[in-house]
Amino acid sequence: MRFSIVTLFILFIGINPTMHAHQKKHLEYRKAKKKALQKPTLENATPFEGFFNFKYIESKDQIHLEVRDLDQEFLYVSSLSEGIGSNDIGLDRGQLGERRIVSFQKAGNKLLLIQPNYKYRATTDNPLERKSVTQAFAKSVLFGFPIVKEEKGVYWIDITPFLKQDAHGVAKRLRDRKQGSYKVDPSRSALHMDRTKAFPQNIEMDVLLTFTGEPKGNWIQSVTPSPDAVSVHQHHSFIALPDDGFEKRKFDPRAGVNALRYYDYATHVEEATLQEWIVRHRLEKKNPDAAVSEAVAPIIYYLDNGTPEPVRSALLEGGRWWNQAFEAIGYKDAFQVEILPDDADPLDIRFNVIQWVHRSTRGWSYGASVVDPRTGEIIKGHVSLGSLRIRQDYMIALGLTENPFEAGEAKPEILEMALARIRQLSAHEIGHTLGFAHNFAASTKDRASVMDYPHPTLSLVDGKISYSNAYATGIGAWDKVSVAYAYSDFPNGTDTKAALTQIIEDSTKAGLPFISDQDARPLGGAHSTAHLWDNGTNAAEELHRLMAIRKVALQNFGLSHMKDSESYSRLEDRLVPLYLLHRYQVEAVSKCIGGLEYAYAVKGNIDYRVAPLAATEQKLALEAFLNAMTPENLTLPSHLYSLLPPRAFGDRRSRETFKGQTGVAFDHLSLAQTLIKAQFQMLFHPERVNRLVQQSAFNPQQLSFESVIDRVWAHCSSSKPTTVLYERIQQLLCFAMVNQMMELYQSKSVFPQVSASVLDFLQQIIDRAAGPKSSTMDRYLSHQVQNFLKSPSKYQQPAIPKLPDGSPIGSFQCSIITP
Repeated sequence: MRFSIVTLFILFIGINPTMHAHQKKHLEYRKAKKKALQKPTLENATPFEGFFNFKYIESKDQIHLEVRDLDQEFLYVSSLSEGIGSNDIGLDRGQLGERRIVSFQKAGNKLLLIQPNYKYRATTDNPLERKSVTQAFAKSVLFGFPIVKEEKGVYWIDITPFLKQDAHGVAKRLRDRKQGSYKVDPSRSALHMDRTKAFPQNIEMDVLLTFTGEPKGNWIQSVTPSPDAVSVHQHHSFIALPDDGFEKRKFDPRAGVNALRYYDYATHVEEATLQEWIVRHRLEKKNPDAAVSEAVAPIIYYLDNGTPEPVRSALLEGGRWWNQAFEAIGYKDAFQVEILPDDADPLDIRFNVIQWVHRSTRGWSYGASVVDPRTGEIIKGHVSLGSLRIRQDYMIALGLTENPFEAGEAKPEILEMALARIRQLSAHEIGHTLGFAHNFAASTKDRASVMDYPHPTLSLVDGKISYSNAYATGIGAWDKVSVAYAYSDFPNGTDTKAALTQIIEDSTKAGLPFISDQDARPLGGAHSTAHLWDNGTNAAEELHRLMAIRKVALQNFGLSHMKDSESYSRLEDRLVPLYLLHRYQVEAVSKCIGGLEYAYAVKGNIDYRVAPLAATEQKLALEAFLNAMTPENLTLPSHLYSLLPPRAFGDRRSRETFKGQTGVAFDHLSLAQTLIKAQFQMLFHPERVNRLVQQSAFNPQQLSFESVIDRVWAHCSSSKPTTVLYERIQQLLCFAMVNQMMELYQSKSVFPQVSASVLDFLQQIIDRAAGPKSSTMDRYLSHQVQNFLKSPSKYQQPAIPKLPDGSPIGSFQCSIITP
């Protein structure tokens, strides 16, 4: 008979009474460990105690959650703790995902995670009335969990499959962005316990997910070491809902504060079912009757501790500007910005965070919030700031500076202008997380809000460009109005509704305008003074002024804007934001043509009216617009012709550089052509020309669509160029206008009167070519028009290069990936 060594050892223990006790204990420990590895249990798992208790079973990489209170609602937030790093894909580190109220409910041998439908509700004490609404609209079951263990009403469930699913929608985003088809690979995914923690009011769970598939797009391939295996971290937060001490505040469209909206079927029949309440942090004075009081709990934001200097100090300073607005309503130190503690997680719900986010390409910064869907209370503010942004602003300042490297190093005022913009950016994005909307009309009132998009304010002093006042400092007058409306804590006995109305009416009397996104965008917007990246009280006057500054900047631009040993390709890169310095002011001017004057009206003590911008102002705007399209303003100074060679070896053109049709050579004609096309697309936008038709119908003295066509064609065709280059540019203007008219004729979104006027113009092009003084270009345009009119639906517009990417423009010494 054969015996194993272990068997003999056990027999020896049994027959040897002198065996040491510690040897027996060691053997028992080994047997117990082996059993534990074979059969992991909740009893030997790593415990976490907090809002939900849970245990981690390392040998199976599982988290088991303890559920004590069925039907108790809590907030579930999914997010992305480690991202992909491409602005185009849009999956950033720290990006918040869905924010949902959920609860666990028992169904047979499982627990269901159910999201009730808070968009439709009945705020009433009558349970049957509430039940009728609940049953009328669908709810969502997010997941089903088999019960692992049940004891005295306490349930244990394995939530690992829930955590390891693609809650953030990474695969869908990659598919939608045409980057490939991906799915989660469980064998390459795992719980990430370093960022999995439990606290009394929240638990935080993190997981590494690897998506495998066939990459198809350049974006994903440019940022992933092996693009067939894309690994990111997703985060899950279970959060206790706030108590019922938060006081909701009615939404007013004039206040600039965003709204929570839902439908309440318990409202009286005379009231609307749609309910609108502003979103805001909870803030209360310790003594509401005092003129100045500390807050019961101040609002504290924490800056990413990975942010480098000097950006760190600029972000802290700009963010702290908001305390000025809270001081104005009687708070002391109610808003604070500090550095995030080293051991804190930016996604921890307990921290309002300003994150410094890196991407391979430049992109937007944004402010998001975790909001209680029941009340509108902001639980967490979360700002994401693109780290390449300061490099864009630095390059703009560099191009505006005469001899920027005069002493071998860059002049210090260049960095200071870029940091001034970063201070403003910090305040702007924090403002969103405080509940505030964009105010794109603020620039007309002495830069009255950090919630506008600011273009640097420039001036000519003794013929030299000055940007010492490029960006405003401190919180704006309008921002104080929004803070007052959202956060004022009134003395006991105050009629809150009347006090809030008074705040808005006082701001209107002070001439502080508020107009937000839908009315300010360059192509769809109609407001005559609300624009993005503009300056000045009069858009046309500011464009004339900016064109003069641009002319000086281009004349100064040259080899002095490069460091020793830098490639000449850098000169072309830095030319882009300089040549396009006026592009946003042109957008502002174009919106004045067919523009309207109005406010977000609410019936009350103030009488609001809507009216088209005065005809004289529209005509001045059209002249300013056309002035930006003269051959002189569309071409570069002659000294730059010999300084823009083909790109250097290893330095390809990208989305940030000018495109052309001359191969590797710099294309001066396409430089003008791309800008001409962009301007004509603004001017002849279907909604704009429709408004011109309507406004002139109400008042024949208003600028009409026909008069715009006549004036623009005269500008394109009637001037006498002084050089061959200017003649070529004039021909491009004629070519671009005719093609824009053909594109407008094909539009299904214009009034028939627009189509009729366009058809009349196109016939004039044909007639012009038949005249005795017709040119080669006249005959070519006539030929194009005749072919178009034979079959408009088959006509293809010529392929004209696109302008480099728009706002926020520019890039300096950063990696640019060409899609």
